[in-house]
Amino acid sequence: MRDDMDLPEEVVWEGRFIAAKRRGKWEYVSRTRNISAAVILAVHEGEVILVEQYRVPIRAQCLELPAGLVGDDGEAEEAETAAIRELEEETGYRAEHMEVLGRFHASPGMSSEGFTLLKATGLTRVGEGGGVEGEDIIVHHVPLAEVPAFVEKKRAEGCAMDVKLLLLLGGGGWLK
Repeated sequence: MRDDMDLPEEVVWEGRFIAAKRRGKWEYVSRTRNISAAVILAVHEGEVILVEQYRVPIRAQCLELPAGLVGDDGEAEEAETAAIRELEEETGYRAEHMEVLGRFHASPGMSSEGFTLLKATGLTRVGEGGGVEGEDIIVHHVPLAEVPAFVEKKRAEGCAMDVKLLLLLGGGGWLK
């Protein structure tokens, strides 16, 4: 398979936000315009702030960490700036500071998309959240000790789970 890495990348199809690409035998998708994502780990007064929203590709509600695109309006933007904006839009909380915890890839066999994980600190509630028009985001405040039970409850209701929730279910080292 490593022979494919030296082959040229071919764009098979490109839309406004994603492109289907091929490199040798590999087919995958990527975001257009080098857009990336910021994913936010936000804990306020012992509760993690989660969001739930309908996701068209999986045709289901999905429980997630707050997140958003970096530079989606076409302007150059730092991940920290995008994370502060997205956290406020989605959850109604403004963060004084965003700490970069690292860069990750959720499905590297199918997508070249990566995301920056950030930890929000100095949170102040400034609104209700819910996202921008048409997003219909539901905000959940879940006590850290109750995250596993909450995830199971939502799963039993038919809610899909974003893989990034494993950060909260895997021992909590990210919360320190």
